[in-house]
Amino acid sequence: MPGRPVFDYRREYEFALAPAAMWERMEHLEQFERSWPWLQEFRLEGGPLAAGSVLRGVIAPPLPYRMRIRVELTRCEPPGIIDAVVGGDLKGEARLRLRAEGTGSRVEVAWTVEMMQRPMRLASRFGRPLLQWGHDRVVDMTVNGFRRRLESPGE
Repeated sequence: MPGRPVFDYRREYEFALAPAAMWERMEHLEQFERSWPWLQEFRLEGGPLAAGSVLRGVIAPPLPYRMRIRVELTRCEPPGIIDAVVGGDLKGEARLRLRAEGTGSRVEVAWTVEMMQRPMRLASRFGRPLLQWGHDRVVDMTVNGFRRRLESPGE
């Protein structure tokens, strides 16, 4: 349906660390807000990377809007599977898969989320390219921030 306020995203990334090492780095959730400028008011309810844990925060893309989200981890199987349900100003599902690729990892991320804020739903009808640009910048900042964390000694 044209103009539907949904982001359907799937992409793969390569990292130099093996899946077990990647998983260990991802468990340091306390570093997320520091690593990703788009994430604000981040908090965790429950254990890191465990089914039933809930991550809450505010997404602040390089556009003049903010979205409060709630991400409930529904499946976590170290070192390679995370499934989640997204709620709040975005609603949908997300998943992450890590698999060995040589001495490193291939990471597949995928999500389908719908914008629930009335103004964003309207903006999507007329400004979809700009919203897609903001979404893609947040994803780029996330991957680049995680790569920097991986390259930092002692992180």
